[in-house]
Amino acid sequence: MKLRNGIGIAATLFTFACGALAADPVKIGLILPMTGPFAAYGKQIDHGVRLYLAKHGDTFGGRKIELVVKDDAPGTAGDVSKRLAQELVVKDKVDILAGFGLTPSAFAVAPVATEAKKPMVVMNAATSAVTTKSNYIVRVSMTLPQITAPVATWAAKNGIKKVFTVVADYGPGHDAEGQFKKTFVAGGGEIVGEVRVPVKNADFAPYLQKVKDTRPDAVFVFLPAGELGVSFVKGFRERGLEQAGIKLIATGDLTEEESVDAHGDAAVGVINSFHYAEAHASPENKAFTEAYAKAYPSDRPNFMAVAGYDGMHLIAEVLAKTGGSVDADKFVDTAKGMKWMSPRGPISIDPATRDIVQTVYVRKVQRVGGKLQNVEFDHIDEFKDPGKQ
Repeated sequence: MKLRNGIGIAATLFTFACGALAADPVKIGLILPMTGPFAAYGKQIDHGVRLYLAKHGDTFGGRKIELVVKDDAPGTAGDVSKRLAQELVVKDKVDILAGFGLTPSAFAVAPVATEAKKPMVVMNAATSAVTTKSNYIVRVSMTLPQITAPVATWAAKNGIKKVFTVVADYGPGHDAEGQFKKTFVAGGGEIVGEVRVPVKNADFAPYLQKVKDTRPDAVFVFLPAGELGVSFVKGFRERGLEQAGIKLIATGDLTEEESVDAHGDAAVGVINSFHYAEAHASPENKAFTEAYAKAYPSDRPNFMAVAGYDGMHLIAEVLAKTGGSVDADKFVDTAKGMKWMSPRGPISIDPATRDIVQTVYVRKVQRVGGKLQNVEFDHIDEFKDPGKQ
């Protein structure tokens, strides 16, 4: 009788303990630039993550989601991001690392994810090599070669023979420059000049004058979304490059929704290629933009908000499939090959590279109902990162 009671008590305690363990929250450490020059990046990604949770609930695989946000401003200092990641793992006991507004942040944290065996969901950092830095990285945003090749192809097919390239002097800029040259030259075009500009405090006057003196058919631009792009476009118009017959083509970072209103009419007519536009026509995007406008009425959703939303979707679906397990190897194996319909269109995770496969659109900035929008007019379906091919 005593033995049976002992077994019963032990079984009850074991069941209680297992139930308590299953109920433990999944802690996600979001490393984002929340202040400083790239604060808009952190804000948009954070908004996207929280919008997903508000719409779909905060419990997946039987476990509640808990967010721990760390500000790694300015986002370009890898040592800051690495220190915060270590704090999240050791002190905050997070289960998943996520966010990463800029490439230096993702590069610096990758070894932490590897050593601690934590899944790492990249929601923006776009240098092609990011996913090669740890086997635990899955990316839901984009790569610069992926969003650059389509506009280079468009240019080569639409009467643009000579191009001058202007890119930011860091990993994504180097990727954009390399891919544009490769694709454009393969299409019969010629690169007649190229410059790399500092990510901080760039004075575009000498570069713009050099472009004007060279007289190309177009200038191709990659600059990180925000103030740099606004400054470049303003200088492009003021210095008369458009009047000199030089077209402005770019990746969509230049005219993304967070900054396009600051450009004003100077942005009208810019041709660019990108994976998301607020104006994208689909039921999923209509629902997303309406929910975003209701939750954050003073902001416009951009590509980073969608990446935050999709990153949270990926985490939620993996937890549902693993029954709440956050084992890093199981997490990554489950994420590989995953497909879903995003507000940006159909997306999937390449099982070979753990990178995103998505539609990339060619767009033109126009006023639609009095609002500046990136209006899609061409696209490439299921486009993988050409930087890994």
